[in-house]
Amino acid sequence: GLQAVWVQRFGAWRFGLPVAARKPASLLYRVLHVFVRNVYGIEVFDVTRLGRRVWIAHQGGIVIDWDAEIGDGCVIHQNVTIAPADDRSGGAPRLGRDVSVGAGAIIIGAITIGDGARIGPNAVVVADVAPGATAYAPPARQLPAPKPLGDDG
Repeated sequence: GLQAVWVQRFGAWRFGLPVAARKPASLLYRVLHVFVRNVYGIEVFDVTRLGRRVWIAHQGGIVIDWDAEIGDGCVIHQNVTIAPADDRSGGAPRLGRDVSVGAGAIIIGAITIGDGARIGPNAVVVADVAPGATAYAPPARQLPAPKPLGDDG
């Protein structure tokens, strides 16, 4: 995840360059962005607002929308999607400081995740989460073992 954060920060930094220097930097950014997306499976855009000390803990299947805002000290695990509910929704999620997002979580819509909140693995979050709260998926249910074939008893 460090490479994805570096490429995102480089992409954001290039906007401050003079136009003559920005064009080659933009080309380099696009090449690096595609490389990170294809090799590491992490898509973070240059205009996404990432706070300090954001840690992408594991690579693979991570999509963070261009309009999302990630606060300082957040931890994001694998297979996480942070995006608007649809292209017309008018906003993407905002994560506060020190938010932990579990593996496979989906955070969608123009919602706010409060400071210090925890999002559990495989949770689908579509409403605001209070600071310090935990949002989690329904617990697993145990099904009885199937009967072996040919067992009539």
